[in-house]
Amino acid sequence: MKVDEIKNGIVIDHIPAGRGMQLYELLELEKLDCHLAIIKNALSRKMGKKDIIKIDSTISLNVDIVGYIAPTVTINIIREGVICEKKKVSLPETLTNVIKCKNPRCITSTEQELDHKFKLTDRDAGVYRCIYCETKAADKK
Repeated sequence: MKVDEIKNGIVIDHIPAGRGMQLYELLELEKLDCHLAIIKNALSRKMGKKDIIKIDSTISLNVDIVGYIAPTVTINIIREGVICEKKKVSLPETLTNVIKCKNPRCITSTEQELDHKFKLTDRDAGVYRCIYCETKAADKK
């Protein structure tokens, strides 16, 4: 399989296998009007298998979403066909409107205009809890 190189854009690399589409949906990449490739289950020496997203446009990414879904990701910025910058991401301390509280008694269920905010409570396990009711966020798929 051959996927063309990109001249100016972004490559999201080292996405755990199977998480590429989830990242695509949460970042709302379907709204882009540019070439985009999602490579699933690519061979990786480090990870065994990985997903890759190539975007042939320089856009701003919500790094919190990327870090939440795949804290092992490397974001490569491409200019004139050359990697000019590599960014590592990590689990963000807080998430706003990325995930929703599953507790039906949480204030976010009745007050629709409230942001869904979660804080990282266990970095090693990747556990987030609602700042309003302390409910643990559902596990990532």
